[in-house]
Amino acid sequence: MSTVRARELAVEGAFEFTPRAFPDHRGFFVSPFQESALVAAAGFPLFPVRQLSYSLSRRGVIRGVHYTATPPGMAKYVHCARGRVLDLVVDVRVGSPTYGRFDTVLLDQRDFRSVYFPVGVGHMFVALEDDSIMSYALAGEYAPRHERAVSPFDPRLGLPIPDDIVPVLSDRDRHAPTLEEAEANGELPLYARCRELEAEFARTLTPSP
Repeated sequence: MSTVRARELAVEGAFEFTPRAFPDHRGFFVSPFQESALVAAAGFPLFPVRQLSYSLSRRGVIRGVHYTATPPGMAKYVHCARGRVLDLVVDVRVGSPTYGRFDTVLLDQRDFRSVYFPVGVGHMFVALEDDSIMSYALAGEYAPRHERAVSPFDPRLGLPIPDDIVPVLSDRDRHAPTLEEAEANGELPLYARCRELEAEFARTLTPSP
């Protein structure tokens, strides 16, 4: 029986996972990812993991809203290994039933939550503490030519950036286009194509009978 509890988020195909931690006099043991929990929630195994990454951020850092051109597309599974961050799932897939919507998940070392991002969905987080470390399992290797961004300050999205931080952003994120501008420029993923790529992942990872 899985020790991970799943919750479907407001963005279609995205899920929050909360594992059970096992503390003792030495500390604790926790498994942020269990394939059985993702299969039960999403209906297919984890995407093929091609890259593991970490980021270190001080309080106030905003990374995102980031997504990958589709194709090749990118799914990801993230958790906060240290510190505390406000993680945001943003639907930038044109044609999605939840296009333009977002959801938030607090990632920390109290509940050890993780978030699954399906192909084409945008990711952003706000570091709420210094030395916050985010861990990423990615379906593809990083390729700058495929990386895209939407402004975290887009008024149409209305993303909840805390009032008590001083935002720290890269030049790329500070000058990223709005969702409407990215759609007009043909830069956003198409929902139907994203779903096709997810189906390809499932076929790749599902053993033949």
